[in-house]
Amino acid sequence: MTYSNLSAISVDIRHGVATVIIDHPPLNLLDGELIKELMAFASQVRTDDKVQVIVFESADPQFFIAHGDMRFLTDPALMSAGGDLPTGTNVVQAVNEEIRSLPQVTIGKIAGFARGGGNEFAMALDMRFAAIGTSGQAQPETLMGIYPGGGGTQYMTSLIGRARTLELILGGELADAELAERYGLVNRALPADELDTFVTVLARRIAALGPTVIGIVKMAVDAADYTKRDLATESSLAARLSFPEVAATAHKLLAAGVQTREGELRLEEILNKAQQEVTPQLSDKAATRVSRESD
Repeated sequence: MTYSNLSAISVDIRHGVATVIIDHPPLNLLDGELIKELMAFASQVRTDDKVQVIVFESADPQFFIAHGDMRFLTDPALMSAGGDLPTGTNVVQAVNEEIRSLPQVTIGKIAGFARGGGNEFAMALDMRFAAIGTSGQAQPETLMGIYPGGGGTQYMTSLIGRARTLELILGGELADAELAERYGLVNRALPADELDTFVTVLARRIAALGPTVIGIVKMAVDAADYTKRDLATESSLAARLSFPEVAATAHKLLAAGVQTREGELRLEEILNKAQQEVTPQLSDKAATRVSRESD
């Protein structure tokens, strides 16, 4: 297989390891185009007996995958677009589960930011390694009035437990490599100049084991996973959100610089400022409602 029909990603295969380089300027947004290509890659590599390990990395040193496209908020119908999806799931969940179910071992090499849908994609992989001083992971969706609906509530809970998941999702703060390692969000935090070598050596060592051993180990480990992912419930909860309000927030955030390079480098600052502007309005509405109820 040549994987030559892809433009947002490139694939290099050596020593049984497929290195998938995400190269989707300007920010590596997890948009419809990137999702389509990741799905196409997964479909091809699933039966490629030359590939035992898949390493996902970014051509952009500052962004692994920035986050999901804000157009998923301004046009919610896009979340269900993408052909035949499993019942009760959306397109982001679908691509993450497609990658998660691959027979090969999947590894994320996170040197830059992975937020929102980008971090959900990273969490769907078998392993993750992060660069100290340059990487950052976050689920900031709650600051936009939504929640991680691309598998994030399920993957994160399985990885780091309920309490820490609630902290990171409701707090919406950026986790650096050291915190991500301490919480279990990544396997290891490594000095930035050692990340490439470490992942390459590990990937080739695993690939040399061959598909039989890899397959048996993955099945055995998965059989011990007592945490049942409920993606259908995660997806269905979106119906409780007021999408006119969500869309209006998304438009404001785009106007404030989200999905521009300068804005993405200070995304939490923009989101926190937007939340501070909304909170007094919500408090006024709540006070009005309480006053009416007391009357």
